[in-house]
Amino acid sequence: MPPQAIDWSAFADEAVDLLCRFIRVDTSNPPGNERLACEFLGDILRREGIPFELYDAGNDRVSLRAVLPGDGSKRPFMLLNHTDVVPVEREFWDVDPFGGAIRDGYIWGRGALDMKGLGIAQLMTFLTLRRLGIPLARDVVFFAQADEEAGSEYGMRFILREHPETMDAEYIINEGGAATTELFGVERPVYSIAVAEKGPLWLRLVAEGMPGHGSVPHDDNALDRLVRALARIQQWERPLTVSPVLEEYFARLARAGIYRGDPTPQGLAARAAEDPRIRAMLTNTISTTTARAGIKHNVIPACAEATLDIRLLPGVDPAEFQAELERVIDDPRIRIEQVHVRSSDTSPYDTELFRCIEQVIHEFTEDAVVVPGMTLGFTDSAETRNRGIISYGFSAGLTTPEVARGVHGHNERVSIEAFTLTCRLLWEVTRRMCVREPGA
Repeated sequence: MPPQAIDWSAFADEAVDLLCRFIRVDTSNPPGNERLACEFLGDILRREGIPFELYDAGNDRVSLRAVLPGDGSKRPFMLLNHTDVVPVEREFWDVDPFGGAIRDGYIWGRGALDMKGLGIAQLMTFLTLRRLGIPLARDVVFFAQADEEAGSEYGMRFILREHPETMDAEYIINEGGAATTELFGVERPVYSIAVAEKGPLWLRLVAEGMPGHGSVPHDDNALDRLVRALARIQQWERPLTVSPVLEEYFARLARAGIYRGDPTPQGLAARAAEDPRIRAMLTNTISTTTARAGIKHNVIPACAEATLDIRLLPGVDPAEFQAELERVIDDPRIRIEQVHVRSSDTSPYDTELFRCIEQVIHEFTEDAVVVPGMTLGFTDSAETRNRGIISYGFSAGLTTPEVARGVHGHNERVSIEAFTLTCRLLWEVTRRMCVREPGA
């Protein structure tokens, strides 16, 4: 279908309007209330004559799936998004976080970047394929899921457990990538297509001891025991690993003059000692995030606990890492409780889809650098990669580092220019991957 068949001005106006309205649907998680998002999306699909299915995990935790059928000559192509957002601290926002306001060329509100913006871009691609009646070589699936921000128990995990047949796909485009105007202090467009991500291992350490009066110290203080355990963890030197994906990531950035350090594994290891972000890319990280003990200033507590946010490199076995952590702590009276765990495989980047994304980006932004990357956070792509589905994080619209800090932060917003670029790129990639060739 030739590009001139689409009125891009009207396309952009509709996309912006839909995103503003979608932001006004408060799906803060907790509690989620993703049913509201599905009602919003369902009304749009119903008006277009597109059937859809709802998957209800209970307590208004609902996901929505719609399919544009192809001729079956290729396996399905999935546009995956989540409809929940993280909570806000309203007092720190300059605008109503659920107002969907347009100001200074930006669309403001929770979810503008993570990830209602990409969800609407996917929806616009889906609707446009339908409106133009384009013959498809494969099914195109639009899947809006619940609960990603809180671990996906009522979203992806529920879907895979109860409705696994709905996740059949050759390729998935999801959140998780990055598109930035500046990286390592160099101003040049960089698109990082996420082919991997670190896996969360969230643990709670619980120390037990003997309570008593604060005026009579003793050696069985639960809080002292916990502090010693945390000190051992802090002193634990874990190895650095440069995966093939990160080798390629830094090699491409170095060739483009963006990463100006030594891109070899030895050079990266040296840089990691002084750069926390590079260190996080090369090793299994541990952050102590909460601590709790005691009921009164003069009472020695019987129990003390702390939580650890551990992020594991792709391929690291969580059980093996936890066993090693227990050996480092070396205290049988420290109990380790698992709060949340998710590990992830890596998708290959020598694929038709990756090459298509790269080509389309260069057509729109000639001087852009496209690299395979790894997400330090986690997404639902972890689950799909583990099932052999090639899953890419593709956040197409360019953002500045300052604007990117709005993800899970205050004053989240996306520029209209970046958002409409996201829509254009996603449309073109999906069209090329899914349209049936004439005579096929």
